Amino acid sequence: MTLKRTRHDHAPRPPLRWLTRAACQDADPGLFFPITGETAQQGQADDQARRICQACPVQPACLDWALRTGEPDGLWGGTTPAERRRLRARRQQAPATA
Repeated sequence: MTLKRTRHDHAPRPPLRWLTRAACQDADPGLFFPITGETAQQGQADDQARRICQACPVQPACLDWALRTGEPDGLWGGTTPAERRRLRARRQQAPATA
């Protein structure tokens, strides 16, 4: 999976030191960034992508990057955009620790 930055991107590129070790490097990008499709097919793709993420050595870094940058699309760190929105909301509601 290769990330390209366009002039409309506001998020920094992920640090290559973890991205190059990602289990999704040789996977079909369509699993992680579906265009459109039938619900049943999309569910299967999500399941496949999540299995890849579960076995990934850099899953925590991937999820952290997606949460910090507000990544709006795709499956990152085994989470969907809706799941990341909920996680970010919980992080914002959590009291700061000293």
